[in-house]
Amino acid sequence: MEYLVVAILAVVVIALGTAIAPKLNVAGPLVLVLVGVGVGLLPFVEIPEIDPEWILVGVLPPLLYSAAVALPAIEFRRDFGPIAGLSFLLVILSSIVLAVFFVLVIPGLNPAIAVALGAILSPTDAVATSIVKRLGVSRRVVTMLEGESLLNDATALVLLRTMVAAAAVATGGAAAEDGVGVGFLPAFAWGVLIAVVVGGIVGYLNLRLRSLIGHSAANTAIGFVIPFAAYLPTEHLGGSGLVAAVVAGIVTGQGSARWFTPEQRMSDEHNWRTIELMLEGAVFLLMGLELKQIVEGNIENHDGIGTGLGIALGAFVIIVVVRAAYVSVLVWAQSRRARGRQRERLARIGERLDGAEPADDPRRQRRLASMRSRLARAVSDLNYYQASPLGWKHGTVIVWAGMRGVVTLAAAQTLPRETPARELLIFVAFAVAIGSLMAQGFTLPWLVRMLRLRSPEDHQLDRAEQSALDGELREAAVAAMTGATLRRRDGEPFPDDLIDIVSARMYDPPDDETTASARDLLELRLVLIEAMRRRLNELSSGGEYSTPALRHALAELDADELSLELRLDDQG
Repeated sequence: MEYLVVAILAVVVIALGTAIAPKLNVAGPLVLVLVGVGVGLLPFVEIPEIDPEWILVGVLPPLLYSAAVALPAIEFRRDFGPIAGLSFLLVILSSIVLAVFFVLVIPGLNPAIAVALGAILSPTDAVATSIVKRLGVSRRVVTMLEGESLLNDATALVLLRTMVAAAAVATGGAAAEDGVGVGFLPAFAWGVLIAVVVGGIVGYLNLRLRSLIGHSAANTAIGFVIPFAAYLPTEHLGGSGLVAAVVAGIVTGQGSARWFTPEQRMSDEHNWRTIELMLEGAVFLLMGLELKQIVEGNIENHDGIGTGLGIALGAFVIIVVVRAAYVSVLVWAQSRRARGRQRERLARIGERLDGAEPADDPRRQRRLASMRSRLARAVSDLNYYQASPLGWKHGTVIVWAGMRGVVTLAAAQTLPRETPARELLIFVAFAVAIGSLMAQGFTLPWLVRMLRLRSPEDHQLDRAEQSALDGELREAAVAAMTGATLRRRDGEPFPDDLIDIVSARMYDPPDDETTASARDLLELRLVLIEAMRRRLNELSSGGEYSTPALRHALAELDADELSLELRLDDQG
């Protein structure tokens, strides 16, 4: 009963903290950390020790899966190179530089454990993404931060496990064959390969299976287990379960428009937002609660917290400096990419394709069509790079948004109990995580406002893109009416005069149905929504429109379909 009361109070605190945070102009997790610290300082509050595996296995997979489902896949593909660099190269570089620092300032520290602590401090947290989204920063920056926070966890955790195993072998605590002796790079490559395969299979099976289940509650229940269905077998095979959960989420998010019903999509969105809110809030609340015990352990074993705070401050400075140096190179490379001469080369390729003689061979026709499609995608990608260039202001936001959080806290507590100076190492990790959340989280809104990254022209471009996409969908609906015989649900064709009326009014659709043919009109509009959704799926693979615009249009179609279905049900 006591644990039930604690759980209820935690849910209420998380909900209230999240609701109050926007009014204070701060991120919800920051409020929850402060609440946790305040409650943890109360003398009558005892915090039970939480096994970090509960966070690594029970919290991170659904959190990463939920974020991956909502990931803008088109933009993620376009900036996959920079995201991969932030997620892999920057983690390795930061871990090595931090390890050198830790070996110098912590006497007798095993170099492998020093690299392991560097890996613990290297991955960023998704909290920054939520803050940046709310501040209206460039979608490209948001996508890069989101992609980095999804993928760098795998690099850090694989490096952590490898270094802990190496330290165990060096100290005689494990046999060589138990120490993952294949090294980091082979282990990482194998982990990612297995994760991509398993995650892709689980994501595809999720789409196919749930498309066959009409019962909404049963469908939702299956959706909840998908992150774990991807995570567990991948970990058993030696892969990265977190990457598998991310891949399953990306596959599900991309295929939901084709395989799921509007009810399923809307239900998934609300359910996963709630789960994400509760899980993430619980971790940050727990972070604040556990700080008291960690501080007491350092006071007893390391003569106070001054040493730990000094080491944490030095580590934080190194993290920011290394990240700034890496992001500077990244921004320079991306600016060169946007200024390159790809457009002239693509134009020459287009001229050759246009000048190609019509082919009678169906295979050659398909090949030419595929080449034209790839060319159009490349042109759209180039337009995206040139319309959303990365400058020093964007680089500044990317640097300062590199906060540490959930993964750092959970990974720090997985250090073996026999690790020398374990309390100090965990305190350093906690201090860096909490310090970065506070220092960067509270000042990031001020930084974005000072840099003036959001302009009124951005809103006008968003509206123009949405208007152009709506025009494409209306044209698809008109083409469906003029190019084929449309039929009702019972198989009977719609009256020609009704099609003429709807076709004439397609660009100004009626708000209500008051004529004798009201049911026919409702069914016809449902058929046209299906035609527009098919066209939307075609446009989503071309790269001409951004993911937010495509998802907004899909949400409008889903809302229209649900409304029409209700009206049809009311008419019997």
